[in-house]
Amino acid sequence: MIALLLGLVPKARRAGLRLIVTPDTILRWHRDLLRRRWAKKSRLINGRPAAHRNIKTLVLHMARQNPAWGYRRIHGELAGLGIAIAIAASTVWEKNAGVDPVPRQNGRMAVDLPACVIG
Repeated sequence: MIALLLGLVPKARRAGLRLIVTPDTILRWHRDLLRRRWAKKSRLINGRPAAHRNIKTLVLHMARQNPAWGYRRIHGELAGLGIAIAIAASTVWEKNAGVDPVPRQNGRMAVDLPACVIG
């Protein structure tokens, strides 16, 4: 705004003004302001929005409290609560926190089932 006003003042008259800052400085500030504004807007558009810290804490708490649950089970439980996150997000969080993944299970054996189920 000030830069526009200074642009209206003729150069000969500007030379006689006693300013604290030069018009070039004010123009540079204006350019920097616009550059930062557009850089910030372009950064916000890219990528998926970050998950809340509470959700990350909840995922890690569930993983530690239920060591037999895998990434998919935790994702399913959160979906049941109405919390939508990607499975990959919980995987990365758990790996970074040092929570070991659950070994893959191909199927349950009859010996693993309780006696009341077997017969």
